[in-house]
Amino acid sequence: MKQEKVAFLTLGCKVNQYETNAMAQKFKEQGYEVTEYEANDIKGKIETDIYVINTCTVTNISDRKSRQILRKVKEHNKKAIVVATGCYAQVAKEILEQMEEIDLVLGNNEKKDIVKYIEKFKEDYNKITKVEETFKSKEFCEFGTTTYTEKTRAAIKVQDGCDRFCTYCIIPYARGRVRSREPKRVIEEIKEIAQKGIKEVVITGIHIASYGKDFNAKYELIDLLEKINEIEGIKRIRLGSIEPTLITDEFIERLKRLKKVCHHFHLSLQSGCNETLARMNRKYSIEEFEKVVERLRNTYNDVILTTDIIVGFPGETEEEFRQTKKFLEEIKFYKMHIFPYSQRKGTKAAEMQKQVDGNIKEKRTKELIEISNKNQLEYNKKYCGKQVEVLIEEKEKGIYKGHTSNYILVKIKDIEDNNLENKIEKVQIEEANETNLIGKLLKN
Repeated sequence: MKQEKVAFLTLGCKVNQYETNAMAQKFKEQGYEVTEYEANDIKGKIETDIYVINTCTVTNISDRKSRQILRKVKEHNKKAIVVATGCYAQVAKEILEQMEEIDLVLGNNEKKDIVKYIEKFKEDYNKITKVEETFKSKEFCEFGTTTYTEKTRAAIKVQDGCDRFCTYCIIPYARGRVRSREPKRVIEEIKEIAQKGIKEVVITGIHIASYGKDFNAKYELIDLLEKINEIEGIKRIRLGSIEPTLITDEFIERLKRLKKVCHHFHLSLQSGCNETLARMNRKYSIEEFEKVVERLRNTYNDVILTTDIIVGFPGETEEEFRQTKKFLEEIKFYKMHIFPYSQRKGTKAAEMQKQVDGNIKEKRTKELIEISNKNQLEYNKKYCGKQVEVLIEEKEKGIYKGHTSNYILVKIKDIEDNNLENKIEKVQIEEANETNLIGKLLKN
């Protein structure tokens, strides 16, 4: 009997990537061959039986990209089963079920049973029409399997859902309320990962600052990090995107004792103007955010801070944008991910007055990208002549690449050794540009 092939394409965040890995593992356990989704694949050169598109709905562009890919897959491989899952599938179920290119539409909580749904479909069942109401779910959706993101790094999903309801965001409706994963299961998975030789774990979730909020007994993210720090074999613990309100004095006091925690923090800012933040329903002011940055920089002299910024939020005047730009010039993030505001149907912001013109958003986006590029180059140049420790991840065109503990990309030249992947090595930095450092391996 022919072994069936399943290919995955993941859009969006690290949580989606984690869940894709978990779904792939489920298929492998049932005897399927998991293949890489490639351009050649959809052109029919590779005979894949099932395509799983793990969709994203953060922006309208994400929605459109999800639909385009789903159509393209079926167009080039009409015999394949096409499955739409993920956040866009959750919030736009009716739209996707009307697309003749899609065979199954599965919500986020149904991912863990994806093989069963496909098996039912193959047995000539009708389309799956029942999607669990994620918004009402009160339990963490446990996949029951160990997943790996990369050869040297693993993303660990510890939390799902969000209770913040920022006015621009559809995610609480796609992912539901906050649900935290039991600490015991998190620790078990990371121990299995460590036994495989993986040295770095990324703690991720939809809103990890809320971890433990739904437990009966008091248990927070810092309690979990302390347990992870004790696991033998794990060398680096990296945090995914975190809410700045998490970084209290108490949190920092406990965090700085954890030697494995990487000195890289992605703090979700969104705007450098208090009036804009209030319309976004963010729970902090720029003054409070600045204190968080100060705490981190006073604690770690090599800390790298990155952030997200939304440009052209409804009602953002020229003066509000100038306030944001001034704040960003002063605070000097290492890197900023700049997004022009995109209307999301079903959010409060989509109904707000004074939507900003697209040309204005594009102009403002370019201004902030220039600041980000300038900051990154300045930071990188400071490392010239210094030694750094690099977790070597891959070799590409004869050059090894990896990241420092504070997540700066390093390219290593002139290496004869072909067995350095997944090793932490000292590197002497000789050059720097906007995107990375370049150096030579220091011999022991």
